[in-house]
Amino acid sequence: MHDIKSIRDNPQAFDAGLKRRGLAPLSATLLAIDEKRRAAILASEQAQARRNSASKEIGEAKKAKDDARANRLMSEVAELKTTMPELELAAKTADEELAKELAAIPNLPLDDVPEGADEHGNVQRHVYGKIRNYAFTTKPHDDLGGALGYMDFEAAAKLSGARFVVLKKGLARLERAIGQFMLDLHTGEHGYTEINPPLLVRNDVMFGTGQLPKFEDDQFWAIKGELLVAPDERLKTERLGLIPTAEVSLTNLVRESIVDEKELPMRLTALTPCFRAEAGAAGRDTRGMIRQHQFTKVELVSIATPETSRDEHERMLSCAEEVLKRLDLHYRVMTLCSGDMGFSAQKTYDIEVWMPGQGEGGAYREISSCSVCGDFQARRMDARSRGPDGKPRFVHTLNGSGTAVGRALIAVMETYQQENGAIAVPDVLQPYMGGLKTIERDK
Repeated sequence: MHDIKSIRDNPQAFDAGLKRRGLAPLSATLLAIDEKRRAAILASEQAQARRNSASKEIGEAKKAKDDARANRLMSEVAELKTTMPELELAAKTADEELAKELAAIPNLPLDDVPEGADEHGNVQRHVYGKIRNYAFTTKPHDDLGGALGYMDFEAAAKLSGARFVVLKKGLARLERAIGQFMLDLHTGEHGYTEINPPLLVRNDVMFGTGQLPKFEDDQFWAIKGELLVAPDERLKTERLGLIPTAEVSLTNLVRESIVDEKELPMRLTALTPCFRAEAGAAGRDTRGMIRQHQFTKVELVSIATPETSRDEHERMLSCAEEVLKRLDLHYRVMTLCSGDMGFSAQKTYDIEVWMPGQGEGGAYREISSCSVCGDFQARRMDARSRGPDGKPRFVHTLNGSGTAVGRALIAVMETYQQENGAIAVPDVLQPYMGGLKTIERDK
C-alpha cells in the first residue's frame, strides 16, 4: 500500500513510477480524494471540539446565571449532536474511499528495474550451465510419466477436474525427495527457519501480501457456514482462502506487530501445497504439470530493515539458485522489466530452468521468482520494527520460491530422461530415494 503523504509530497515521482508500470497518472485523483478526506476529518474534529467547548461554557453560563446564553449554547450543542454523526460518516466514507483506491495500485519499480511493457522487456542477468545434448529425441514429462505409469491426469480429472495430477510410486517419491532436499538445504546451510503454516487464511491476510482485492478471482475460497436468507439465496457468513503460496502465511506472521530490529533479518521457509484458480490463464499450459491448480512449493520469506533489503534480495536469489546448481540443472536468471513484475514487487529476479522436453528443442520455464517489496506489504499488514532510537518504522519484506517443487520435478524428469524412458535420479537426491538411482517402469 502506498503512503498518501509520500504521494502528496512528490506526486510527479509517483506518476512517473506508475507510467513505468504502464499505468495512467493517478496522483491528481488520489490527492483530490485526500483533500476531501482531510476536510471531512477537520470538520468532524472541529465539531467535536466545539461541542466540548460549548458544553463547558454551558456550565459557566449557568454558574453566572446567564440563562439566555446557556439556552443558546444548549441549542448549539443539540444541533451539533445532530450533525456530528453525519460529519463522522463523511470522514469515514472519504477515508474508506482513499484506502480502496490505494489498495488497488501496484508497487512502484526501483530505479534499476529495466523498462518494458511485458516479458519481452526482461533482461538476462546470467546463465548457469549448458544445454545438454541427447543422442535421442527428448520427450516431455507427461509422456515420460505416462509411459512409466506413474503420472495419471485422467484419474485426477475424475477426482477434481482439469489441472490436477495423481503421481504414483517412483515419481511420487521423487517429488517428495525434491521438497525435502530443498528444505534441508535452506534450513541447514542457508539459515532459514522452517515453518509449518496454515493453508487457510483470512481475508485481511490475503490483503496483506497483495492477493486482495485485485486478484480475488485467482484464489480458491472455503466458505465457513451459510445463512439462508431467501429461497435459493444464501449469505456467506465467513470465508477462508487457500494460500496460493506460503508467502501469504509466512509474511503475515509479523502482521500488526513491532519486532526488535535485533531479530532482523528474519528468514523463514516452508514446504506447502499451494492452490491457484489460474483465472487469467485460460488456454495456457494446459498440457502436463506446468500450470496446476494444486502444486507444492518451497517458499523463502525475509523480513528485513530498509538498509539491508537490497542485499537480502541478492542473497535470496543465490539461495534459490543453489538448489538448481546441486541438481545440476541448466538455468538462466532474468531481471523482470517494469511492466512484467508482480503486484507487490519493487524488483524481481526470475529463475528460468531449461526443460529439454518443452516444445521442439526445449524451452526455459520459470521455476522461481525472487522479489523485494520494500514497505509495500508491511503497510498493508502494519508490520513494523523498532530500532536503537526506539522509533517504530515499517519493515521491508521479500519473498521467493526456493523453488517450485512440481516444476523442479518436471525439470529433473526431462533433463535426466534416458533413451529407454527411465529417469536417472540426480546424485543429491539419491539419499532421499533410499539409494535408488533410476526410476523405471515396473516389470
